[in-house]
Amino acid sequence: MLQAEGIAFRYGADKPWVVEDVSLHVARGEVVGLSGASGRGKTTLAKLLSGYLPFSAGRVTIDAQPLPKRGYAPVQLIFQHPELAMNPRWRLRQILSESELPSPALMAALSIETSWLDRWPHELSGGELQRVAVARALGSGTRYLIADEMTAMLDANTQALIWQAVIATAQQRNLGLLVISHDAPLLNRLCTRVIKLAD
Repeated sequence: MLQAEGIAFRYGADKPWVVEDVSLHVARGEVVGLSGASGRGKTTLAKLLSGYLPFSAGRVTIDAQPLPKRGYAPVQLIFQHPELAMNPRWRLRQILSESELPSPALMAALSIETSWLDRWPHELSGGELQRVAVARALGSGTRYLIADEMTAMLDANTQALIWQAVIATAQQRNLGLLVISHDAPLLNRLCTRVIKLAD
């Protein structure tokens, strides 16, 4: 499982804690929801769990081992705004090749057209670019996926398409999934349990 034990983070010794003494776990094959008021540190927690930020205290382990510092990260994070997670100077084929080009089946499930691979990120709509971000995060080395408000800015049809593809892939590959969202009905539909950060 992906496990956090007593993790904490702040941006300096004289700054307030953004995340303080948080413990949680996500098992393989499990869909866990994470909710909480704005400003409670949900995105910071997602970055700590996926290795984007160094925690100030506590520890994060994957199958009882520390997060790897090199190579393909087994914990992949999908941000709400995909354009911020992609190099604007790379075509989409190069962006996807950071992990591996997705399988034709995954491309079809996410309605990604092959012609998009020769485009620049700015040439796709937000919904199209998010589908590419999801495909990149679902490389064969991924064991846990963190979706941070992944579909909050998208229309209902695109939301449904993305979630159907993600849940189907997670079930097929026994991935652990942490869904961060303010959308209580979405969490209730998708998740086996929901963790709420204290106000």
